[in-house]
Amino acid sequence: MTSFETTTAEALETLRNHCELHLPGDDGYDAARTPWNLAVDQRPAAVAIPRSVDEVAAVVRAATAAGLRVAPQSTGHGAGPLGERALDDVVLLRLSEFTGVTVDPAARTATVVGGTLWQDVIAAAAPHGLTAPHGSAPDVAVAGYILGGGLSFYGREHGVAANSVRSADVVLYDGTVAHASADQNPDLFWAVRGGGGNLGVVVSIELELLPYADVFAGMLLWDRSRAAEVVPAWTRWSRTAPESVTTSLRIMSFPPLPELPPFLSGRDIVVIDGAVLADDDTAAAILEPLRALRPELDTFARIPSANLLFVHMDPPAPTPTVGDHSVLGDLDDAAVTALLAQVGDGTATGLMFTELRHLGGAIARPVDAGGAVSHIPGVYALLCVAVAPTPQAAVAGKAAAFAVVRAMSAWSLPNLIHTFAENRVDAGRMYDGEDWARLCLVRDDVAPGAVFVANHGL
Repeated sequence: MTSFETTTAEALETLRNHCELHLPGDDGYDAARTPWNLAVDQRPAAVAIPRSVDEVAAVVRAATAAGLRVAPQSTGHGAGPLGERALDDVVLLRLSEFTGVTVDPAARTATVVGGTLWQDVIAAAAPHGLTAPHGSAPDVAVAGYILGGGLSFYGREHGVAANSVRSADVVLYDGTVAHASADQNPDLFWAVRGGGGNLGVVVSIELELLPYADVFAGMLLWDRSRAAEVVPAWTRWSRTAPESVTTSLRIMSFPPLPELPPFLSGRDIVVIDGAVLADDDTAAAILEPLRALRPELDTFARIPSANLLFVHMDPPAPTPTVGDHSVLGDLDDAAVTALLAQVGDGTATGLMFTELRHLGGAIARPVDAGGAVSHIPGVYALLCVAVAPTPQAAVAGKAAAFAVVRAMSAWSLPNLIHTFAENRVDAGRMYDGEDWARLCLVRDDVAPGAVFVANHGL
């Protein structure tokens, strides 16, 4: 080895003194480097697995002293853009073993540690009649979701999840821990709320919880042969739906697998799911135009708010996926026709699902004291995802997803959503122009030299 390679190798070996570490060639390296998205092949110089703030800080100090960079990662749901980069000089900091949550029911807050998953936060909050603006999957980590803004089925009423953050603790490039709040390190506090993982390692987040012990939520399901009827009906309905309603529409395809329930196995379907933050009678009246379409399955009912984690039927285990995404404005009849031409009945999409997530309401309104992402302009988020068990399937899946996004380009807006962007994109499209400039300045101040590597780099 050259002198440089020898020095780097020695530096990596010293990381073993600070926490569990896996280097290329170690028995546990492949398992440790593998993200939730199994289609992503990330090969870092090392994988460090800390279990405390001190271990996080020690790894960051040792890595930066050796001229290495650090990529914080909890689960790796959105690891696609990171996997497209060369990570030879990067220590992947897996926070999956550094977890915990404490609920203060009187203050209606939860303090969430490191790589804690939403399912653990909701389980801790539920006994107090509280919940949080979580995503659509229980096994997504809080930190990565919040750093991307965060869309929930509470969103049109309560806004993006980043607005619920009251404070955060962040390990900076020199290993110090900065407390960020409205009163302390306000620029960092602004940036953490939606600014991505370029700033440091978020080791604690204090969230304001929501006062819902239960919620009217569920799904409506039709065969895909009904798509030409259901899709335009939902888009018309969504134009006037009150802000108390947040729903999505998906056209989904499932292989004939015995582990799937019969209503999914081997089927192409249309699903509308979400939540209505209203009493039962009001919610039923709001949903009546959709129920009039005679779904074969209707699960909308009053459920414990903790069960909202499972309504969207996201994959329950790590899965290889690829996809594409855009943000759309109003959808007229021509837009619906264009979408159905791509994913309606009789089309062979090659996609697991094509989703329209209803935005607007509080999601679209800027918050005066908000962070880098306090709102998301647009009316719908379009997300297309394909299962990609092989490299060949990944190429085909990306092409299929891009074809749908391209077909909807006439209705697309310039901006993108951090947590929906499956590929490397211009991260500036996730922020307003002035916010993008400010975010870059904050990053240069708190993380000089681009020490931290995020899915979407600044």
